[in-house]
Amino acid sequence: MVKLFRSKIYFALVLMLLVLLFGVLGYRFISDYSWIDAFYMTIITVTTVGFSEVRPMGPEGKIFTVLLIITSVFIVGFAISVITEYILSRNSLQLLKKKRVKNTIEKLSDHVVVCGFGRNGMQAAERLKAYKTPFVVIERDKELIEKYDNEILFVEGDANDDEVLLEAGIKRAKFLLTALPDDATNLFVVLSARQLNEKLFVISRASLVNSQKKLVLAGANKVIMPDKIGGDHMASLVVMPDLITFMDKLSMEGGDTTNLEEVAIEDFADQVDCNSLRDLDLRRKTGCTIIGYIAPDGEYIINPEADLKLQPKSKVIVLGRPEQIKRLNEMFHIA
Repeated sequence: MVKLFRSKIYFALVLMLLVLLFGVLGYRFISDYSWIDAFYMTIITVTTVGFSEVRPMGPEGKIFTVLLIITSVFIVGFAISVITEYILSRNSLQLLKKKRVKNTIEKLSDHVVVCGFGRNGMQAAERLKAYKTPFVVIERDKELIEKYDNEILFVEGDANDDEVLLEAGIKRAKFLLTALPDDATNLFVVLSARQLNEKLFVISRASLVNSQKKLVLAGANKVIMPDKIGGDHMASLVVMPDLITFMDKLSMEGGDTTNLEEVAIEDFADQVDCNSLRDLDLRRKTGCTIIGYIAPDGEYIINPEADLKLQPKSKVIVLGRPEQIKRLNEMFHIA
């Protein structure tokens, strides 16, 4: 739609330039005006300002002026209508788009709210999109929103504003990622979000070490320090490069390439007798290997024994090739 209006505007501009050229050439050769006088006469005629002519014209000049006035009136009128229609339609399209986004967000629940679409926020959004996890991004940079608004649900505004958080569906959300560059701003967002939704799982970015404890006290469940993680990763590549490279190969880009899966015991309970890890027998059925167990109280057990008793609301961490993970999901109907 926008492209169609733009082509009409270009067409109207071309017509107006042709009218000006037609007028200048006509006065120059019909009435024998100089180029400056011809341009002056064309402008006052097309714009109908009513000034007198440079000098008296003959019959040919008067007839030409009448034709120029009639032609320019229609073309200028056409140009004005096209530009007006474009402006009104653009505003209407923006309103419709915002309304559509608002309706989509209102239908979401258990989604992720991402505050900030900078370097970290953009990476988080790409990963969430790869896993087909519904999310909403709060961002105040209009240019950034216009660049990605066809791919991502945006709420324009300041994440510190409670109204903006509510518009992003914070009360129905399950997770909040605060990826703003300033620690103080992240702290205020965490405080506001925690007041609006006590059950929210909050993950915050931090730049300074002393901000970590403050963010936890404010209500953040996890605090991530990208600079620290990056430094540790580079140092680890020096100390144990092969191990870190292998860990990097455990790709978690999306559903079709992942090598790791987190599965709740309830996903198995209705289909197999799962009193212990041995009962699941995932290695034989799917080729996947259980490398971790998460107890209901949050305790992590690495490389658990096969006879480990499974408890309700616990989880297992499964390792496998992408096709094995896919087989696991299909066999046990894991979403």
